[in-house]
Amino acid sequence: MALRLWARSAANALKLSGTGGARAAAAPAFSISRFFSTVHDGLKYTQSHEWVKTGDGVATVGITDHAQDHLGEVVFVELPEPGTTVSAGASFGNVESVKATSDVNSPFSGEVVEVNSKLSETPGLINTSPYEDGWMIKVKPSNPGEADALLDAAKYTKHCEEEDAH
Repeated sequence: MALRLWARSAANALKLSGTGGARAAAAPAFSISRFFSTVHDGLKYTQSHEWVKTGDGVATVGITDHAQDHLGEVVFVELPEPGTTVSAGASFGNVESVKATSDVNSPFSGEVVEVNSKLSETPGLINTSPYEDGWMIKVKPSNPGEADALLDAAKYTKHCEEEDAH
């Protein structure tokens, strides 16, 4: 498993794709690869390693490539039910890996409008596709101004480098 994850990360860093043009075309136009972890330009990030994609009044949330890489093989994901109210900075669920169990925090306050049900059957999607198939929840933010506290790709990359240096 570790070798497969390393190969996937290396292929992503080198912009190679074994799945053909469809997957490559879906990738964002720009990304920053750091030590084989990918950070997508255009997303926002938290210091606790969640990513956020906003659009049409909804925020899609997942954990970053950096986070899944440190966790290792994800074996279980606990997510809230749709309709649950979440608070910015507070835990909304957890991710269990072969190494540890970690809380996942909401970057926004609001209502959960959708949950990625695929993760209950295939939690490893967080490892293999953290920014696409491995998304966790969709939230309708009650305070869109909370986005101002999130990091852009460059600031998140710097945060990860500083964190890894310690």
